[in-house]
Amino acid sequence: MEAVILILGLLFVAFMALGVYVSVKVIGAAKRGVDRTITQARRTVEETTLRAKSYGQVGVAGELAQLRLSLRTSMRATQEALQAGVAEDASLSESLGLFQRLSVHGRELDDELKRLEREPDRVTVASLLPGLKQRTERITHSAESLRWAARDRARQFADDDLAALNTQIDVEAGALRHWTVEKPSAGAGAGAGAGAGAGAGADGRGGERARGARAGEEGPEALTTRDPRAQTGYPWQKAVRPETSN
Repeated sequence: MEAVILILGLLFVAFMALGVYVSVKVIGAAKRGVDRTITQARRTVEETTLRAKSYGQVGVAGELAQLRLSLRTSMRATQEALQAGVAEDASLSESLGLFQRLSVHGRELDDELKRLEREPDRVTVASLLPGLKQRTERITHSAESLRWAARDRARQFADDDLAALNTQIDVEAGALRHWTVEKPSAGAGAGAGAGAGAGAGADGRGGERARGARAGEEGPEALTTRDPRAQTGYPWQKAVRPETSN
């Protein structure tokens, strides 16, 4: 009895531990999902604001917003391209590592541009714009180089695979169209002709005998006439009885 109670207690503890573990995992996954949603929403709002500033404002503020928008757009596109490609091409992992190092410089530049947006000394900010533009162009150029190289690599792999598939299909199509017609040999043809001739001769003699027999049978009938009333045209018609003389 004590052993049964002990087993039940252990099972209860195990189920409780499993429930706690599952609950923690579910809560963690939900929290990560909420964090991603909040981050995505914040990024969307911020980029919409930057786009509005770059188009609606002139001068230093508009140029800073344009630099931030260009930087963020290029970095995000490169990150999405590399992350999508590394799942199918493991060689892109090194490129992804280089992009992560580049992202550090990109975040530092974005933070600096964001601070300069709130800087009241517009003259000093205007003097820093040439250097900021150069840094932005260098980072975006490197990001675009990685992104287009990854896309060209994926396109080349797709072209090679399509070329190999076309070759295989051409070979298969040729195999499907290849067939041979067997021609009868001369000996077989001669044998068949002789057999047919012999059969025809035999059939001819047999036909003549049959026609003679039918002629012998039909000869006497031709001399006598039948009563048309006694003939039945169809199986369901009854024969007419001949008339009797009184």
